[in-house]
Amino acid sequence: MPLPENLGHLFDVPLQVQPTAPAVLQDDVVLTFKQLDERCNRMANALASLGVGPGDRVALMFTNDYRFIESLLGAMRLGAVPVPLNIRMGDEAIAYIVADSEAVALIANSEMAARARNLLPQVPGLRHFIVDAEATRNALNYDQMLQTASPAFERRKTEFDEVCMQPYTSGSTGKPKGVLLTHGGQIWNIDLLCKLEAFDDRERALVAVPLYHKNAMLGAVKPMLLCGGSMVILPGFDAVQVIRSIARYRVTYMTGVPAMFSRILSQKEELSRNDVKSLRYAVCGSAEVSEELVADFQRSFPDAIIAESYGLTEGGPDPVSNCRYGLIKRGSCGRQIPGSDVKIVGGDGVTELGPNEIGEFITRNPGLARGYWKLPEVTKKKFRDGWLYTGDLMRRDEDGFFYFVGRKDDMINVSGENVYPKEIVDILLRHPSVREAYVVPLRHAVKGAVPVAFIVQSATGGTSAEELKQFYLQYGAPYAYPRRIYFLDSMPLGGTGKIDRAQLEKLAAEFEEKVKHEPA
Repeated sequence: MPLPENLGHLFDVPLQVQPTAPAVLQDDVVLTFKQLDERCNRMANALASLGVGPGDRVALMFTNDYRFIESLLGAMRLGAVPVPLNIRMGDEAIAYIVADSEAVALIANSEMAARARNLLPQVPGLRHFIVDAEATRNALNYDQMLQTASPAFERRKTEFDEVCMQPYTSGSTGKPKGVLLTHGGQIWNIDLLCKLEAFDDRERALVAVPLYHKNAMLGAVKPMLLCGGSMVILPGFDAVQVIRSIARYRVTYMTGVPAMFSRILSQKEELSRNDVKSLRYAVCGSAEVSEELVADFQRSFPDAIIAESYGLTEGGPDPVSNCRYGLIKRGSCGRQIPGSDVKIVGGDGVTELGPNEIGEFITRNPGLARGYWKLPEVTKKKFRDGWLYTGDLMRRDEDGFFYFVGRKDDMINVSGENVYPKEIVDILLRHPSVREAYVVPLRHAVKGAVPVAFIVQSATGGTSAEELKQFYLQYGAPYAYPRRIYFLDSMPLGGTGKIDRAQLEKLAAEFEEKVKHEPA
């Protein structure tokens, strides 16, 4: 059976060959592929009855909830463009995104109902509000709307480069930007990754990261739908619940970030009480995976493989990848995938660099975004001659493995020397007492900026800041050593489970202010 044209029909094959197999499990709810298909069709028909049509934007405001998936796919089937909202953003940022996207409808689940209602007066362009809560004068009840809609939907022709969804970047520099992803591009990348990872209908994925984020959507939801596996949706990340869910549902696969895995592995008693042998594969992204974490992971999950990943919303999303049955190099985010062109270029944006030289990572592949919504100049700057200039710094070794070094924006200029925080972290993580490390810049009157390190110690612990500085100086450049080292019980995490850099920068400034005022 050929791949579907429309991403909303991603699970065509399992729908035909195993319609009664479970697709989604959440608490006591189990949806088979047939039931999920009917609910997606009902959503498409319900939106159509409201006058929503191809190209219209539909904003989705959800905590982790299976209704998010059927709303996303149902809108796509209609040709509408879902706009997933990062609910960790403030109300002002969310209102901006809903207005900027020109959404005609907003769908929210019960946990987001009150907050969504408060947004309505700020976005006059919204014509429809659908909520998993009591119907009111200005709101339709989610379940009632689906119940009255038909479970059959007549398919529409979808072009390869038609926009399928419009997620927004986090807006770390300026306002959030809407990314125009395409049906054909997303299907190409998901199909390829399923083949590379050898996913099939025996897979059961755990989703403990936000559904609106790429980590969950590309890492678990979309591959499971395509290959006929199933997914277990948790309301959010809780290390104990993750362990119990692996045991209860016989989870085989999960994704996350190092801080999440570190917290799971710290629950020794819970791990010993639960049978977690079903886990076979874990993908870890966004930061370096330390040797200690890998070793600890192998002790707790002896039959599982853990691999690092790299991806970006605009870029495919995964132009390079590790494969669980292939060669995996620690510290590397993988090799170039088939059908994806990749380069590391110098400061001129043209000259391709050789092995182990650090430069900007650029890629060209069928999954690239079409650009940014209503931002032609930014699109022109980032997408040049068919290539996406990612802003990510990488190096490639002699075997073709890529290593993420950091963002161009993260680079610290110390008295004219380029210092990459990740390179400092990599060295600190070699120390046996360091479990997690993160480096941020601190303003300096003479040098412009200097690195500051935050450390979470391992179980053995017991090291000092001075000892770590000396350890770094054995292996790293003297100008790049961390001028201050602070110890934390745990790293602050943001909405997607990544370490919250802004919070650590704030802490560094606060600690530095205290040092200044301490008596000599």
